[in-house]
Parts: sequence; C-alpha cells; structure tokens
Amino acid sequence: MTNYKTLGELTASGYQPKTIKQELRDNLVSALQQDKAPFEGVIGYETTVIPQIERAILAGHSINFLGLRGQAKTMIARLMVNLLDEYIPIVAGSEINDDPYNPISTFAKQIISTKGDDTPIEWLHRSKRYAEKLATPDVNVADLIGDIDPIKAANLKLSFSDEGVIHYGMIPRANRSIFVINELPDLQPRIQVALFNILQEGDIQIRGFQLRLPLDVQFIFTANPEDYTNRGAIITPLKDRIQSQIFTHYPESIAVGSAITESQVKLTDWQKDNVIVPEIIGRLIEQIAVEARESEFVDEKSGVSARLPIAAYESVVSAVERRVLLNGEEQGTARIGDLVATLPAIVGKIEMVYEGEQEGAANVAYHLINKAIRSLAGEQFPNIEALSEKRSDEIRERFGKAAAWFEAGNELNLLSDSSEELYRKQLDRVNHLRETVNLYEPSDDEQKKYLLMEYLVHALAAFSVLDKKRLGTDFAFSDYFNTVLGGMQFE
Repeated sequence: MTNYKTLGELTASGYQPKTIKQELRDNLVSALQQDKAPFEGVIGYETTVIPQIERAILAGHSINFLGLRGQAKTMIARLMVNLLDEYIPIVAGSEINDDPYNPISTFAKQIISTKGDDTPIEWLHRSKRYAEKLATPDVNVADLIGDIDPIKAANLKLSFSDEGVIHYGMIPRANRSIFVINELPDLQPRIQVALFNILQEGDIQIRGFQLRLPLDVQFIFTANPEDYTNRGAIITPLKDRIQSQIFTHYPESIAVGSAITESQVKLTDWQKDNVIVPEIIGRLIEQIAVEARESEFVDEKSGVSARLPIAAYESVVSAVERRVLLNGEEQGTARIGDLVATLPAIVGKIEMVYEGEQEGAANVAYHLINKAIRSLAGEQFPNIEALSEKRSDEIRERFGKAAAWFEAGNELNLLSDSSEELYRKQLDRVNHLRETVNLYEPSDDEQKKYLLMEYLVHALAAFSVLDKKRLGTDFAFSDYFNTVLGGMQFE
C-alpha cells in the first residue's frame, strides 16, 4: 500500500479512508476478537481501568484519565498508538496531515485542485501520530492552536488577512493523530476555553480568523483529582465536552505492585545475572509504598507514585552490587539491611504534611521501612504480632530463646558492607536464632534461612523486644529492656 505515490494510484487501489476514531475502534475490535491484549505491559488494570478504556474507544469518546501521580496515565495514552493503522496517506508537504480524500487546509486544497490525480502523497507511520503537551501556566493559545506568522507573511508577500500567514499550533499539527494534554487542571481557564470548539464543533480562532477546520483528533487528557491541587481545575464546560472520565488507581495488592515493579525496573546485564533479590525483599519494598500511602506524615492527596518501589528496588540492587565489588565476590543477595539504601528513593517520592516536615524526611522514610518490616513479619513468622499483646506467653516463649542471648548483654552488629561470610558469622553468633527460624523454614535453603534469621532480628526490634540503632547504613541490636534501663538515671 505504501508504494502508491499519487492520489490517482491511491484511488485505483481501492483505499478507503477512516477517521482516527474509526481506526482505533476497528483495530480494538480486531484485537478483542483475536484475544490480544491491546495495552500490553499495563499491569493491575485488567478488570478495572482497561475495560473502561475499551468501552470509551468503542464509543468514539475523548478521554480524561483522573488519578494520582504514578498511576500509568501517560503510559496508557502512549500505548494507544498501537491501535492505529500502521500507515496512513497524507498530502505531501502538508503541515497538518491532510487526508487526500478530505483536505482541510488551504495548502492541500489548492494542490489537489491544481494537480488532481497527480497530487503527490506521503505515508505517515503511526509512531508519528502522537503528540503530547504538559499543561503549565505559561502555555498559551499560540502554542496549542496557532498564531499569525509575520515572517511568513513577509516572505510570501501575503496580507495578514490571508489564511496562508497562519502558523499552526500543536493541535492542528496533530490532525489525524492522538493528542495528549497532561495535567489539564494546570492549563489556564482562558486556554481551556480555546479547546471548546475544537472538541465539539471543529472550529479554531486565531487572531480574528475564524476557520472551519474539522480536525480529526483523538483527545486524551490526564489530571490529578481536583482536590489534590489549588493550582487550578478543569472548568465545567470543558469537562462536559470530554465524554469519558476514567479513574485510575494504585496497585490493589502487593503481588500486583511487585509485578509492576519487576516490569519497569532498569537493571544492567551484570545486575540481572549476579544480584539476587529474594521475594521477601521485593514484597517489603512494595509494602513501603503501601505504608507511605497510609502514613499520617505523608500527604494523601499528593499520592505515592508507583515510581517509588521501582526506584527503591533499583537502589537495593545497587547496594548489593557495591557490596559485591567491595568484597571481591562474584554475586550477592539482597538483605533486610539493604532496605536502608531505599531512603533516597523514598524521600524523593513523597510529599509530607506539616507533621512529616517536623519529623524530618529521612526519619519518616526510616519509619516507613520499619513499619513495612513489622506489617509483613506475620507472613514469615505467624502470630508474631502477639508479642505486642498481653496474652502472648506462648509466642514470647517461642521467640524467647533467641531474645535471651541479647538479654545476657550481647550485641549484634550487622554491617551493610560486610562480606557474605562475615554476615553469616554474625547471625550464627545469636544462640537459638537458627533453631527458631527452622520452626518456620524447614527447607535446606541456606540463603533463605540466613535472610529469615536477619528478618527475625529486625522483627523483634519492630515489636520492641530488641533495641535497634542505625549508624548510617549499619545496625546494632541489643536487649530493649537493658537499653531503656541504661538510659535511666537513678538518684
């Protein structure tokens, strides 16, 4: 098909033009009939968001994705390009992708009128049919719609009343394409007004020109909930013209969150081959994000992006790589203590309320890590949460043997940069620690056993059985009661 170079050849081929909404609809219908996933790579929306998107496409609607940051809104919009035809014909040289069968610009109309079937055509790949604009307060009508170009008028010796002096903005240039405006509420109300006629009537107004340009554009907007920001809102008349508003959401389970993180993390080949991240660590990383979304220190209206666990995962892997390099080892496994390496990733991904700011960003991040360890401890050590209850004699007895070593005045130091051999030696120093772990992990997987031994020590600290001190990225564990008494002064 792309071999046809003139309008006459195209007509003789029997080519039938489609609007962009027809393209999206037809290709979606084909994908659904063939049981293909039209939004491959989007995880966690299979039964919630994606069916709504598919219904909107089938209905030929413009779409507004409403949700907090890091909920794959822009990712979905970009994937929609895959539902377009691979190539479409345009009038050669057209600035606004004129359809040879339905030209809308003066330029295309004049060429077709003059050359007829000899009108040259070009083929536009679907990858070129996507445009995106981040709404910021400085965006103006000229950026989106267009403006009069005095230089063009001078060069072509045209008066300002001639349509040929218009320099088209991003939206006309996205004719027959997908056009996305991110963070729509940030767009000034007067700019939002300029979108009214484009969405409904197909008119555009530029410096006194009122042009009938029936643009063929699939509009997609993204926005945070209106109560998230005071910077602006979607004005009611514009919202009324957007036919489908679809709410996005954060992962509904840790398993879904882990799948998203694993699909998005960027690791080097060496890291993939030589760094092992146990499932327990991956779940704890996801739980940190869950704790942040529920924390009283974090602004819930801002949200906690799915980018947090992705960046945190990459930080943990890098911490393991650094330790391997320092110790001259061939490969390494992530430890519970490596979670402290996620602090920079956490701090950069959360917005705190006043209480959080008073607490300090690093302290809040460390608090979230400890809460994640506590929250998931019951998965590895059932009923350990009973340590915080009065009726916990049986549980205290179960974990008491390991705690007794600390009660005797011993201290455990776990250094982040220690070799695997030294790491294991330190954990083996704690009497009955392995014995306790064997109750919950009877397998012969030594790597997992040591990880659970370390987890148990951190969990006992989380339930105030042990005292945990952080010295940079290292940890020191001792008996909680002795530490409290040691800090008291008696007369």
